Amino acid sequence: MNSEQIINNLPYAPPFLFVDALTEISENGVSGNYIFKEEAFFYKGHFKENPITPGVILTETMAQIGVVCLGIYLLQDEIVLKRKLQIALTSNQTDFYIPVLPNEKVTVISEKEYFRFNKLKCKVKMMNSKNELVCRGTISGMILTK
Repeated sequence: MNSEQIINNLPYAPPFLFVDALTEISENGVSGNYIFKEEAFFYKGHFKENPITPGVILTETMAQIGVVCLGIYLLQDEIVLKRKLQIALTSNQTDFYIPVLPNEKVTVISEKEYFRFNKLKCKVKMMNSKNELVCRGTISGMILTK
């Protein structure tokens, strides 16, 4: 399964799709990027006259690229059989270091810690275009096919 097919199999759509491209993917990890568009719905009120990307959106971006895209890759044989994905976040611990501004491009890099019984746990970090660490953490989720 190639990057475009993985993105097309994501269970998200705009305005809640936070994956523009995947740059690398293997059974051990994934990297990809996203540009936070200035017109995104969450910038209208976070914060007045000084918009920054909410931490929950940064976490969601890391989860979509770093866990769900990798999970789709790992379960690609099941998905080819037209089985539907069911995804649930099971745990998250993220530390935030610097803000992400409107129109900023970020890169998410994820390393698989384990994938057992359809539970995927990854170490995930987000870098900005200056290669500065934005945030990092550990994200786990259950990825099932039906």
